[in-house]
Amino acid sequence: MPDEHSARLLDARSLRGLAHPLRMRLLIALRRGGPATASQLAEKLDESSGATSYHLRQLAAHGFVADDPERGKGRERWWKAVDQGVQLDETLISDPDPAVRGAVALFRYELANVHTREVATWLGTAHDWAEEWDGATDLSDFTLRLTPDLARELVGRMHDLVQSYRTVPEDTPGAETVRVHTHLFPSQTTP
Repeated sequence: MPDEHSARLLDARSLRGLAHPLRMRLLIALRRGGPATASQLAEKLDESSGATSYHLRQLAAHGFVADDPERGKGRERWWKAVDQGVQLDETLISDPDPAVRGAVALFRYELANVHTREVATWLGTAHDWAEEWDGATDLSDFTLRLTPDLARELVGRMHDLVQSYRTVPEDTPGAETVRVHTHLFPSQTTP
């Protein structure tokens, strides 16, 4: 059985199946909120149930979601996320097929939009959290001079560090789900 925190490696086919704004939002909603019906997701995401049904079936065809047989009765169809994350196969970035490169671009833009929405939501609700969370959050940025090899090393070390915190038990008093975003990209400097 795969580790519940392991990420699915996106190949060209699965990337095309996921690289759609509503599909990404649906998958995130199922991962964070648990199993749901197309109607429930439509209401939550302010979409039509026809659109959510169609895109859930597309996600299922690519193996991102599946029926949840433990829920529902009659014609009520419940969906659940199959895995808890995805990872982009870096070879797709320079794939010779323009459709694959376009799907990579769309996936990356949508991921950046997700991160922006999450930060904005936190900023708008920060006052709702207990005082213990004051000073326990971070919105930092750094400018470094790195080679591509050093940048890869830094990304790997950051990921390893984040993974090392997955051992906190679910029932730890005071523990909450937190989101960690990392962005590392080259930037032109203005003379």
